[in-house]
Amino acid sequence: MEPIKTEILVLGAGPGGYTAAFYAADRGQKVTLVEQNPRLGGICLNTGCIPSKALLHATEMLREAKESAKRGIAFGEAKIDLDKLRAWKDSILEKLGQGIKGLAQKRGVQIIHGRGHFEASQTLRVETAQGQKFVNYEKAIIAVGSKPAMPSAFDLGNKRIMTSTEALEIRDIPMDLLIVGGGYIGMELGTVYATLGSNVVVLEALPTILTGIDPDLVRPVSRAAQKAFKEIRVDTKVLKMATAGRQIKVTMQIDKEQREELYDRVLVSVGRVPNYTDLGLEGTGVTKDEKGFIKTNPQQQTDDRHIYAIGDVSGGVLLAHRAAKQARIAVESILGEASAFENIVIPAVVYTDPEVAWCGLTETEAKQKGIEIKVAKFLWGASGRALTLDRPDGLTKLIIEPETERVLGVGVVGAGASELISEGVLAVEMAATARDIADSVHPHPTLSETLMEAAEVFYGTATNTLTRKDSSQH
Repeated sequence: MEPIKTEILVLGAGPGGYTAAFYAADRGQKVTLVEQNPRLGGICLNTGCIPSKALLHATEMLREAKESAKRGIAFGEAKIDLDKLRAWKDSILEKLGQGIKGLAQKRGVQIIHGRGHFEASQTLRVETAQGQKFVNYEKAIIAVGSKPAMPSAFDLGNKRIMTSTEALEIRDIPMDLLIVGGGYIGMELGTVYATLGSNVVVLEALPTILTGIDPDLVRPVSRAAQKAFKEIRVDTKVLKMATAGRQIKVTMQIDKEQREELYDRVLVSVGRVPNYTDLGLEGTGVTKDEKGFIKTNPQQQTDDRHIYAIGDVSGGVLLAHRAAKQARIAVESILGEASAFENIVIPAVVYTDPEVAWCGLTETEAKQKGIEIKVAKFLWGASGRALTLDRPDGLTKLIIEPETERVLGVGVVGAGASELISEGVLAVEMAATARDIADSVHPHPTLSETLMEAAEVFYGTATNTLTRKDSSQH
């Protein structure tokens, strides 16, 4: 059989892969996109960010309805139809998947559905439903993403032990749900299940949930979760799990003491691992780092000059929008342009209730690296808009370089933080100063005003809060 010839082969059709394929096609390249799943969009669209946000929005409606009684608007008891909820969520995924397929066709991107395996540096074998196909390419971009980690001690082959993939299917609402891992995935899905009615217990091996995020941004999330969940236990290790009839028996260690508890379902959310099993990388010059992620240079090129890697499979922060940025850098590098993944501001968001978002330098990082900073905070209790939303639990902070007054980082916790952080990204990306933000007129009353107010706090002139001006902040 004659091999397919293409200029750029993209393996994996997630946000990194389809962005790379579409951008390369827009730049006049002949592109072949290989994806093993029937629906394009990758983990993010099918079993990650999109379905989780759909469920978080749906369950937010439940919380809003409950809380509105104190505003004088009372609803009856909410009825949850899981089949309808699932169908609504799946309809979104199908619509987005079809949208990506349509865009690929209009751009002339060739799509092959099947499992790819590298035969050599410039040849990929694809196992399709119609048999084997071979693709010869000039350059390849690996964008196969990551998958949830499942430690072998927990992998009993029991469907009651889930990863985020199965948890997002919402097959039922377990009475007692244990979540192993208090990172962003565990906390987001804990929010969904607790709102649907599960008694949620979160176990975290480290001393705090959402490790690595500034403590003042985590605090409101932690307070809300402690109310919504049955319990959050930190410094707690899960030793083993065993099937116990229709439940899972979990053995854990708390303060050197062992304890056994029974749960209807367990969600394991202890991180993600690269998704390149049986990819045939040993037939290429691609190498991996000590954590098992594919090694790349700032142009996203691997140690094999014909092959590039982007997104989760190349390590770092595992975020869809980072993969999409790296996709453009890889294509530009292939086209011989000066492009590099260096000094790029990548925002991060945790879609808990309240949401947390940050970009640039964090206070925690500054302390670790010994970087001198000034921090300007505005508490949402003084925001008229936050009060009208019944959400005074937020906080906006700016990380400022004392000498230049340049904004090095921004952090937000509160309702809609995910939508506010882009102003922070723009500020850091464009080397804006606190004065630039303070002098930019923001509409009133809005949550976005809190960025302007935080900048005014830095100068000791915030209208809606009293601040003692530091004389060093001229």
